[in-house]
Formats: sequence, structure tokens, C-alpha cells
Amino acid sequence: MYWKWGFRLLIVFLGLWLLVDLGSRVGAEIFWFQEVGYLQVFLLRVVTRGVLWVVVAGVTATYLLLNLALAQRLKYSQSLKIEEVRREEAELTSGLTNFLNPHYPRRNETQTLTPQRLKKMRLRGLLPLTLILSFLIGLMLAHYGQIAVSYWHSPVNQRILPIPALFRPETIWQLLRQIFSQVSYLGLIVGVAIAILIYPQFLLTAIAVFFSPIFAFIIFQHWPKVLQYFHPTLFNSTEPLFGRDISFYVFSLPVWELLELWLMGLCLYGFVAVTLTYLLSADSLSQGIFPGFSPQQQRHLFGMGGLLMLVVALSYWQSRYELVYSTRGVSYGASYTDVTAQLPAYTVLCILAVAIAFYLLWRTLFWKPKSQYRPLVFYGLGLYLVLVAAADIVLPGVVQYLIVQPNELQREQPYIQRTIALTRQAFDLEAIDSRTFNPQGTLTQADIQKNDLTIRNIRLWDERPLLETNRQLQQIRPYYRFPDADIDRYTLKTDVTSRQPSAPQKPPESKQEPVEAAERRQVLIAARELDYNAVPQEAQTWVNRHLIYTHGFGFTVSPVNTVGPGGLPEYFVKDISGNSSALTTYNAAIRDSIPIGQPRIYYGEITNTYVMTGTKVRELDYPSGSDNVYNSYDGLGGVEIASAWRRWLFAMYLKDWQMLLTRDFLPETKVLLRRNVKQRIQAIAPFLKFDSDPYLVAAAANQDFPSNPSYLYWIVDAYTTSDRYPYSDTGSDGINYIRNSIKVVIDAYHGTVNFYIADPSDPIIATWSAIFPNMFKPLSTMPVNLRSHTRYPVDFFKIQSERLMTYHMTDPQVFYNREDQWQIPNEIYGSEPRPVEPYYLITSLPTVPFVGKASRREEFILFLLYTPKQRTNLIAWLAARSDGENYGKLFLYTFPKERLIYGTEQIEARINQDPVISQQISLWNRQGSRAIQGNLLVIPIEQSLLYVEPIYLEATQNSLPTLVRVVVAYENRIVMAQTLEQALQGIFKPEVTPAPAIIRPFEEAIPPG
Repeated sequence: MYWKWGFRLLIVFLGLWLLVDLGSRVGAEIFWFQEVGYLQVFLLRVVTRGVLWVVVAGVTATYLLLNLALAQRLKYSQSLKIEEVRREEAELTSGLTNFLNPHYPRRNETQTLTPQRLKKMRLRGLLPLTLILSFLIGLMLAHYGQIAVSYWHSPVNQRILPIPALFRPETIWQLLRQIFSQVSYLGLIVGVAIAILIYPQFLLTAIAVFFSPIFAFIIFQHWPKVLQYFHPTLFNSTEPLFGRDISFYVFSLPVWELLELWLMGLCLYGFVAVTLTYLLSADSLSQGIFPGFSPQQQRHLFGMGGLLMLVVALSYWQSRYELVYSTRGVSYGASYTDVTAQLPAYTVLCILAVAIAFYLLWRTLFWKPKSQYRPLVFYGLGLYLVLVAAADIVLPGVVQYLIVQPNELQREQPYIQRTIALTRQAFDLEAIDSRTFNPQGTLTQADIQKNDLTIRNIRLWDERPLLETNRQLQQIRPYYRFPDADIDRYTLKTDVTSRQPSAPQKPPESKQEPVEAAERRQVLIAARELDYNAVPQEAQTWVNRHLIYTHGFGFTVSPVNTVGPGGLPEYFVKDISGNSSALTTYNAAIRDSIPIGQPRIYYGEITNTYVMTGTKVRELDYPSGSDNVYNSYDGLGGVEIASAWRRWLFAMYLKDWQMLLTRDFLPETKVLLRRNVKQRIQAIAPFLKFDSDPYLVAAAANQDFPSNPSYLYWIVDAYTTSDRYPYSDTGSDGINYIRNSIKVVIDAYHGTVNFYIADPSDPIIATWSAIFPNMFKPLSTMPVNLRSHTRYPVDFFKIQSERLMTYHMTDPQVFYNREDQWQIPNEIYGSEPRPVEPYYLITSLPTVPFVGKASRREEFILFLLYTPKQRTNLIAWLAARSDGENYGKLFLYTFPKERLIYGTEQIEARINQDPVISQQISLWNRQGSRAIQGNLLVIPIEQSLLYVEPIYLEATQNSLPTLVRVVVAYENRIVMAQTLEQALQGIFKPEVTPAPAIIRPFEEAIPPG
């Protein structure tokens, strides 16, 4: 008695705890989204997910439990079963007695047939059937359980999830292969199947209850697809197989696939569970006989079978459209076999499934206990299964082997053309302007002078050595860290850069042109963030973690090609000065060019802790000598937790009970959550894919808070993606459509987040704008000072360049033969080969005039090289523009195939084979130091290519890399010098004219007299 009450109290306690936990989560999230200004986004998301959960879980539980309850009422009773078995045993005993009696009559003389309405099933048929059905339930548990577990372990704010594998014959086959390859997995499934046979009533009901939240959990994870389904935007482009707008495949088809995923599991499990309930009623297995399905049971199964066949018909109807994602042919999408064999077969199977479903439902509604057509149902289902096997396996194999393979190019040519066209369209490769670039090898010193700005911005400092140097010279304290360094460009006063290395000086007799007031310089900017994990272990207390160590401080800015004393980088912005300006700048002109403002970084890339500000405890601001300077946060970020109920709410949400016990809170105390910029924007917009590299910008653009400016911002590129674009190749990253549609700006001090639409022509972002009308802003409303720092994102560029390696081939025959396949070349970094990464340059594109208000020819571009497959010479290079009105324009320059253009690997080989250079590198790689060969940059200048590689020297312990040499290669010349200036002078210095050969006069020999 007491244990029952204890169990009930435990259930009530757990229910209340879950209710309070859920309420605290929802309440805290409401306050947080209200803080960042996106409460509407959160509420719509919660309502959508809640409705999906209630509908799916409710319908699943109602359908399964009602049908199982009905099956319990209609199943055979225990007494009826035992009576029939006893009668058979009595007949068997009587027959045996009469057989032993010598007066026993012959069988053919005394056999009488007893009319039998129901067809009995003996043990030899009953046992395999029940085992197969139980094993099928085990497979369903494995399949849907795997999906749920994968979603559970996926990132909380992951972007739109792909549609999981639907429960179809091919999925069942893959599950069987997976199960039979793992003995433990097979044992678990078999154990579940046997347990169902032993405890059918309890387990079938328990599995039905288990499936309800599982189906709901799977479906509600796809809430973005449901919202997109009700707000579609036309792509105004059709796919060639069915002639439907691409929006159908991107917005509608995924929801129908989710519906199939749910309904197939629901109807199939319901049908199998009810069938097992009837087959296992009473003690059919132990008694070895099943008397057959009664008319009421048959009517019940006919109705459930009709619903199941409707779902099967839906599955085959959708399979027709899914042929545009087929991988059977030589190219992605529907192939000749898919169109001529698979498509008609799926159509026929769909029609037959609908016919069978309507017949079963008609028989259910207008039931007749006796029907001469009843056997046709079983024959029809058997024939349907044969047709399924023929349509999925036999027919496509025959067509592929006998028709396609002997004439593959001819048969597949139109489908290859479709794949090429739609893949290029999905990745915006059609917008690439292709041109020919024929290096002339005529670059002169005058050309170098003409492209002086390009030369001054050649990057000699890579991210890795600069970060190593920063960590040695600029971290100041162990709890500071530079997690990343980002390439950007700033407009600086010329008096700042007049000392910087540039091109070789002009001859004295040439006239100097007037110096401009400012020029653009390529720089590396790195944020000095707080890394709480680096705080000494004994100092990692609750007060330090959440009240004192709250923020990073400042940043460094280094020109990419300036070398300071001792080979170290120079800094335009560095240190923590300890005065009112807080950071040290190169001179006053730098402070005018790069705004410092509020250098505190409360929101960054590694700020993974939540903190409380405005407390009685002073926050550590920055170290000053042997003392520390303290500060109190006065920004607009954070949620107020002054009242007791809010403290309880956030203590429950954060599972931090110290918040309730501390006496350090004040009425103005606020809690700052999700301070990691990636987590912050993913929580707001989980339906977007975000770039892997947020970059810091110092700009005077604080229009939202003019009285408390911060000037430090994070800019993150965001993408709309899809894996449902027809005929578009998914490649290795699992997506076949992408657009760089959004620029996200996060204030590093206040924590505000703004989403700006960078590509209004993208239909997916137009759909999200319709769903969340107040969330996105036009790019034109972004402050001009910030907009000048937007850049073409590397992640997007990588995806496009990867597709371009194959899909630059627009001729189907060339594509089929793969005769012009490209690849990314390798370079030596350190001492190991690795693929060349895209890199930013300030240069002028050949034959491309700069369009816009600016008059400079040089611009900020993203650059990548290509080589032919399994070759090392250059074949092309791709450039993406980032400035002004030219933002987003791509140019592809192809080299003449009849000429040899040195690739990075060939230049690296020539550098390492040079006796002087290799000897010097070998000398450095001794006695506790090593030489690091940096990124080999290929710089297009005029109609030529210039190769530049920095060489660093670092100690094997306490690494502090220094730039010791610069290698410049041009045509057949290679020079290594201490500076870029000297190397360029060595390459382009005037050649000394050799002295003329001394020719002695020719004297005729005097013939002997």
C-alpha cells in the first residue's frame, strides 16, 4: 500500500519538476529574446513547434491506442481457444483408440467433412509470420529511434535539418545489412521481437505510447519546413522533367516527405500491431493453432490496410518527383533509366496502390461476411509485392544493362545537360564572367611602380605566425587570448603608411606625384578576448567566473606586409596603455583612421560563460602595471534580475543556485547570456547556415547608441541553403543550393544583433522575410562605415569554387569524359604540403574597369587558383569582388592550354631546389629552430603573375615567429631577400649589358714562296 502511494508521489513530483523546468526555460527565453529584439521570432517558433507536437503526438496516440483497444475487444477469448484445442485433442485420442481396435474402419470409408468458415493457421505458418511481424516492429524501432537519437545529439540551434531516410524497402534493406553486420545490434532486435511474442498486450501498447513522442519529436524538429510550406516564394524557374517551379521541390515536397515519414510509421505499426494482437490472442503459439480471422477482425484489418495502402500510394507518388535527386546515372538527377523505366513503374504502382486502398476501404464500409472476391485481395497483394520488386530492382537493371550501357553517352546526354545547367544555376555559377588571361612575361619596373598600391598590400604575414606573435607579445595576461586574426582593409592616412615597405623607389630624375590624403591598406585585426579557462585553477570561483572576469579588452591591427625590428610584425593598434585611450596606436593619424571608442569585448568568439553585471563586485577591466583597473558595465545588453522571482527563474534556467544565495546583487544587476556571437545568432535564426569565421570590425557606426558608442562589431555572413534543388549536384557537403543572402552585425559591447539582406533575389530569404516581416533589414540601411568592410565570404567562395572544378565543363561530352577536370593545387606550408586556401588581395583585375564612385583601379578581391586534374601547372584562377557596387561579382580567368604556366607546386619545387635557398633553410632548421615557408601567393599584376612567399623562423620552444626572408619568383627568375623591396629589385633590376666580345683581325696566311 505504501509503495503505491510513494510511487504516485514520485510521479507527481517528477511531473511538477518537469513543468517548472519547462516554464523556467520558456520564461527565460522570452526575456532573452525580448532583450535582443526578436521576441516575435521566438513566439512563432514556439507556437509552431507546440502545435506540431500536440497534433502529431495526439493523432498518433489516439489512432494507435484506439485500434489496439478495439483489437483487444475483437480478439479471441481464452475459453474459446482452449475449448477448440481440447476438442481436437479428444478427437486425436479417439482416433488413436479406434486405430488400435482391429475393427477400425478405413479413412476413405468413414471420413466426414465438417463445414469450416474460418481458415485455421497451424504452427508451421503461424510462428514464422508472427516472428516476421515482430521483427518488422523491431526494425521500425531501430529506424525511428536512430533518427530521434541523431536529432537529440545534434547541435541545439542547428540549421534546417535534412529529411531523414523514409521507411521504404531500400531503407529496410540497409537496416538489415547494418543489423546483420553487428551481432549485438541483431541480438537486441531479435530480443525485442521475441519479447513481443511473449508479452504482446503490454509491449504493443508500450511501443504505441513510445512512438507518439518519437514521431512528434522528429516532426517538430522540422518546424522551419512547415513554416516555409505556408509561405512559398516562386523561383520563376522550372525543372525540365515535370515542368514544375523549383519552389515546389524546395518548399512543398519536403513537407509531404515528412508527412509520409510520420504516416508510414503510424499506419504500418498500427496494422502490424493489430495483426499480431489477433494472431497472438489467447495462447495460439503455445497451443500451436490459430482459428483464423473472424469477420469483425477482417473488417478491422481491411480498414487499417486501406489506410496503409493510401500511404504507400503517397510514397510512390512522391518517389516520382524524387527521381530528380537520383544518383543512378552518370550525372546527378533523373537519368535515362529513371525517366523511361522507373517513372512509369512508380506511376503504375501508385495507381494500383490507390485501387487496392479504395477496394479495402469500400469493403470496410460495406462489409459482407461472405464474399467470393475475398481471395482476390490476398492474390492482389501478393502480385503487388512482386510488381514492387520488379519495378525497384529488375526493370531498372535490365534497362540500364541492355539499353543504356551500350550507348551511354547518347542516352544520357540530355540528362547530363540538365545537371550541368541546374547545378550552375543553384550555385550561382552562371553569373561568373569568364575571360582569357595570357601572361606575357613582360612585367617591368615601371609596371611595379604603376601598381604601387598592390605591391604595398602583398601579404607577408599569415594568420598563424601573427597569432603566435600576438600570444607572446600582446596577450598581456594569461587569461587573455587571441582566438583568430581576420583580413580586412582600412582607409588610412598616408602619413601613417609613408614609412611602410612598398615598391622599389622611382629613379631620382622622375617627378614625384602628389600624395593622396588616404589610401587603403590590407591589415590583420585580432580581438583580445577573455579566456576564463586560462584563469589559474585555484582562482576559478563562482564570483570570479560570473562577476569579475566578464570581458576581453581591445584588439590589435597589423599591416600585412610591414616588418618591424627583429623581423616582428608592426602594429597600428596594440597593447593596453593604461590611460584614458586604453589602447596604444601608431600615431594620431591611426586613431583618426581606426576608431577605438569602447574597446571592451563582452560578446566574442570564445565568451562562453554567462556573467552578471551591475553588482557590488567590481569587474576586472584591464591590468595596469602591477595593479588592475576595474569597471562597471553600462551597456544595453543583458536581462534585469533584480526581483526575487526573476532570480528564481534564471537560477532554474541556468541550474545555478548560487544566484539565490549571493548577496552581491543590486537592483540594476543584469545577466548577460549567449555571449558567444555564433551561439547568439544561431539561437535567433537557426534556419540559416552561418559562416565559420566571424570577423571583427572597428568602425564609427554606432547609430543605435550615439550616447554610448562602442565602435567594435562582429560581422558574420549567413547563407540560405537547400538540399532539394532538382538536378543540382549535392557534392560532399550535402547541399545543392546556396546563397549568401544575409550579413549579420553584432555589437561587441551592447550585444545588439541586426540581420541585413545582401541578396534580395534569393527566394528562400524572401520566404523567411514573409514569415518574420520585422526581422530582416535592407542592406542599404547598414551604416556606410560598416558596409565598406563587408567582404565576399570564404566559405561561400569555397563551395562555389569546388563545384566549378567540375561544372565549368558545359559541353555534355566533355563532362561525360571528365577530360577537363580541375583541382585545387597544393603548396608547402611549414614543411608539409596542403591545399591552397582562398586568400584576399588588394589588386586590380586585368581588363576589368572599376565601376562605381571610387576612382581607384585596385580593389579588395578573394582569389583562388586551379590546376588540371593530376597536373601541377595553372589552368585558371577565380576572383570575387568585395567593394562597393561591384560586390559579389565573380571573374574566372583561364590560361591558354598550349602554354605552361607555373603552378604553386612547381614554384615550391624550384624554390626548394635552388642551392642557395635550400642551403639557407637547412641551416635554419638546426639547433632548436625551424624555418616555416608561409603561404605562396600568386599576384596578378597587369598581364603577368608574380609569386611571393614569406619565410619565417621560429624556435621549437616558446615560439615567436619572425619574418626573415621573402622569396619572389617571376618567369624563370627566383630571388630571396630580407625584404620585399630588395627581392623585387633583384627581380626587376636592369640587366648589365655584357661587354662586346674582342674580335681579333683575321690575317691571311702568306703562302710559302
